[in-house]
Amino acid sequence: MMYERERIIFECIKDNPELHHNALLKLVVPKFMAKTTFEKTRDSLIEKEIIYVQSKGNMKFYHITENYTHKAAQHIEQTTNNSFHDLKLQIKRLGTDFPHKDVDEKINTSNSILKRLLQTDNGFTILDSIKNPKKTLYRDEHLTIQQLIFQVYEIVRNDKDSELLIPTITSFLGVIVPKDTSDK
Repeated sequence: MMYERERIIFECIKDNPELHHNALLKLVVPKFMAKTTFEKTRDSLIEKEIIYVQSKGNMKFYHITENYTHKAAQHIEQTTNNSFHDLKLQIKRLGTDFPHKDVDEKINTSNSILKRLLQTDNGFTILDSIKNPKKTLYRDEHLTIQQLIFQVYEIVRNDKDSELLIPTITSFLGVIVPKDTSDK
């Protein structure tokens, strides 16, 4: 739903760049969404730097960010790199912290880290595709993520609660990884 709302506001701004805030509000509300939904969606577009606000007098005008594709790639690269380095530090501490957690905390922590590792790897895959689809520019990062996933599995496998943890974590990963869709 969020992307639909963002698209509606984006299209209204694109098609009506001369509209000030209240005129844009009247165009969107209540036909497409409620006022608070409009405001949250507009804020999301501003936060993602898809649109920006320009004030003229006491009126606000919204404009589409120029060269958004380039800025989006920069944003993906920055957030992916930040996540990558944060995860490396988090997994380094995991070995000492993990045994002291209760079973539910271990499951939540493992699932969260594994999900973020896969998301980060996806980020590097997207960057590889955007920058040069014929080369793997982030080969070292992909390999490091593979090693980090192994480290998390080793921590879980060697934990005293591993018999409880492994089935639950494997089940969670079933939600993330592709399903077997072959006819049986």
